Amino acid sequence: MRRHSTDEITSKVKQAEELMARGQSQAQACKVLGVSVMTFHRWRKQEAARGHHANGTVTELAARTDDRDGIPPVRNRIDELRLENERLRRIVTDLLLEKMKIEEKLALRSSGGSGLSRRGEVQS
Repeated sequence: MRRHSTDEITSKVKQAEELMARGQSQAQACKVLGVSVMTFHRWRKQEAARGHHANGTVTELAARTDDRDGIPPVRNRIDELRLENERLRRIVTDLLLEKMKIEEKLALRSSGGSGLSRRGEVQS
């Protein structure tokens, strides 16, 4: 299996888009490029994640900037989501620690000589 560089992928996606714009099917364009349709879809998805259209320009959303600080709104949203994710992780961690403490206390009570096993059965 051959690995393609980012530049190769970008140029092949552009070439495929041009072929499809001329009327070729996606399968025909992929055959000309020598890649599978699934590979082409994966590459297009990667291009979109990097903020490029198939023609290599930056997407309009990423190009627009927030008037307040000059940072693209997508970047602001990503930063907000990372912060929220961090807070939620802390909350979950705290709740798991509390749960473990409660379970330990319950385990100590149930095995503390009451004559009952953990399942509530009488021990012999």
